[in-house]
Amino acid sequence: MTIRYRAATPADLVAIDEIFRTSFCDTFAHLYHRDDLAAFLAQFTPALWASELGDRQFAFRIAEDAGRIIGFAKLGPPNLPVATDAPRIELRQMYLLKEWHGQGIAGELMDWVIAEAKRRAARELYLTVYIDNHRARRLYERFGFVVVGRYDFMVGNHADEDTIMRLDL
Repeated sequence: MTIRYRAATPADLVAIDEIFRTSFCDTFAHLYHRDDLAAFLAQFTPALWASELGDRQFAFRIAEDAGRIIGFAKLGPPNLPVATDAPRIELRQMYLLKEWHGQGIAGELMDWVIAEAKRRAARELYLTVYIDNHRARRLYERFGFVVVGRYDFMVGNHADEDTIMRLDL
């Protein structure tokens, strides 16, 4: 196994979408009514992925093994309801196929997230994590993120309780 990391290109969008859907469903699909899950997933269209990739406010990092994309991280402009005047950015998504969990790949992606946030002159980095996603939360805590609030993450008509976390950069 040789993991390579690089910036995403338009040629990666189909794989990014597949990883997002596969990873999200592997982790969370059992929590939702199928109509709520379908409504949530329907928001993520090829046009959306392409517009984000083409927007300089977003940044994507790909992890691949032997040319196969296995995970990604996406930074984007602030959207969470937090009270701050500091320059900030958000980790909007980070997904890794479950076969590659526990091999340090998420940590490498997080190193890039933090470095890229600093490169963009952010002073605070925010994210949300599902309250019962203990694996992800441990990762974020290991990098120094702290809980600063609660957030309702909507999956269709279903509101998940998420935790807002912040890292001071």
